[in-house]
Amino acid sequence: MRARLVSFARGARWLAEGWRLFRVAPLAWLAIVFTYWLAMTLLSLVPLVGVVAAMALVPGFSVGFMSASRRCEQGEAPQISQLFDGFRERPRTQVALGLVYVVSVALVLAATVIADGGALAGWMVYGRAPDAGTLDAQAFLLAFAVATLLYLPVMMAFWFAPLLVAWHTLGAAQALFYSFFACLVNWRAFLGYGIATGAVTLAVPVLVLSALMLLTGGEVHPGGMTLAFPLLMLLLPVLFASFYASYRDVFGAAEGGAA
Repeated sequence: MRARLVSFARGARWLAEGWRLFRVAPLAWLAIVFTYWLAMTLLSLVPLVGVVAAMALVPGFSVGFMSASRRCEQGEAPQISQLFDGFRERPRTQVALGLVYVVSVALVLAATVIADGGALAGWMVYGRAPDAGTLDAQAFLLAFAVATLLYLPVMMAFWFAPLLVAWHTLGAAQALFYSFFACLVNWRAFLGYGIATGAVTLAVPVLVLSALMLLTGGEVHPGGMTLAFPLLMLLLPVLFASFYASYRDVFGAAEGGAA
């Protein structure tokens, strides 16, 4: 199989493609995203193994979001059951990917402990924000920079891997290899996508909060923030659908099998 070369401009349009796919069935998308959030939240509440298990399921769930995106591209509303497609198509290989993902993230977080003594790792794993009174801000920022730098190749390896396993019947190692190098040779497209996504994800919260401040006379009360939350949540399904747009342009859409 061969990855296509995609231009910077085309990559910058992936987020717009995600919005187009989301608009096919907004309510269905929101139901799928809520189901995913609920499942991951409940699983994470299980002591000791919950967070690890939830992280291991991320690749499999990503296939579900791509299945929903493909259905939208065909002009049909996705179904909640499609969220679990990744666990129906070669589930053992998806679990193997999930375990590799857990180990990769664990190594990334372990590296940050050297920088800040575990403040960032504790926040990411246990959800405990570091104490502002004892936090070394410089060390924390260094740990964040280390995590970003080390997570980048992990993200590249896993960007397409779950779909290459499910739709192209590759093994886990092959899928990770092809995904990494497909991202690498298309760095221009991903740079365009990153710039567009960063601009939108920063602009939407700023615009929403600015509008709320105008409406409330400069003060944003907790009640106002609850009104902003549903608007901000629209970004999540659009992002998921944009991942499918990147796959379609780089590898071509598969119809339930190898392409």
